Amino acid sequence: MIALTIRRTATAVAIAAAAVATVPAAHAGTSAKTKYPVVLVHGFIGFDNIVGINYFYQIPGALRDEGATVFIAQVNPSQTTEYRGEELNKQLDAWKAASPWYNKIKKFNLIGHSHGGPTVRYSAATRDDIASVSTMSGTHYGSKVADEILKGTTPDGAFDQAATAGLQLIGWLTGAKDYQNADLKTALKALSSEDSARFNAQYPAGRNSETANGQYFYSYAGNVVKTNGWDISDALLAYTGKYYGTQANDGLVSPGEATWGKAIDLALPWNHLDEVNQVLGTIGKGAPDPKAYYVSMVNRLKNKGL
Repeated sequence: MIALTIRRTATAVAIAAAAVATVPAAHAGTSAKTKYPVVLVHGFIGFDNIVGINYFYQIPGALRDEGATVFIAQVNPSQTTEYRGEELNKQLDAWKAASPWYNKIKKFNLIGHSHGGPTVRYSAATRDDIASVSTMSGTHYGSKVADEILKGTTPDGAFDQAATAGLQLIGWLTGAKDYQNADLKTALKALSSEDSARFNAQYPAGRNSETANGQYFYSYAGNVVKTNGWDISDALLAYTGKYYGTQANDGLVSPGEATWGKAIDLALPWNHLDEVNQVLGTIGKGAPDPKAYYVSMVNRLKNKGL
């Protein structure tokens, strides 16, 4: 009798637990619940998180609240596109290997910001498990800022050494295993129009079309430099934005340089850091909330069955 009672109690507890597990959280939505996981890939001088602060500030949480499975990549903050792409590939392999047998990852939806744009395109070109590539101000045709800085490199190399040391510090703070390989000149060359042309000739998929090789390609970009007087980064982006003269830009990339695949919106009222909800969510008055906008980006993928 005691054994029967224990079995009945255990069964009741199991049923109750299963019922609770199937009830979604009260705040959970489904607008970003894609078939395949979303991977966020940072750009030049980027990181996954430092002291708990994400590069894509609060964006991963917003996506997860709307049903997305989200991974955040950590690649070298300052290296070639191919180098960063290979690091991303290793992480994709690791995430696939760690996924449970009953929900094995088959493909990924990649989203790259800035240098993360060409980086995710490299993965798309070298793998057969990438469903889509979305880029936010991707440096697909390079950056005029990189071109101009390369022209004016200081003869004694003092600036290069100091900047490289800063990049290595970022890598160390994020726990990157190869942070010592961060190098300013290497990254600037990769971000130049000349090297971007070489890269594009080798990996042209999606250049002017929404789909290529069974993959989807979308591009987005900001085109405003100064957006919020309280944002400490606006002054720097206003300075670098001067390289573009009267041409629209976000302080580091122009919409023309950021176009790849199907252009969805290349005139977002954000600068280069607003595009990832930085610094700490400080954006311009009346500008769209980056967190909600990324949800809409992923919702586009969901509606494509991705």
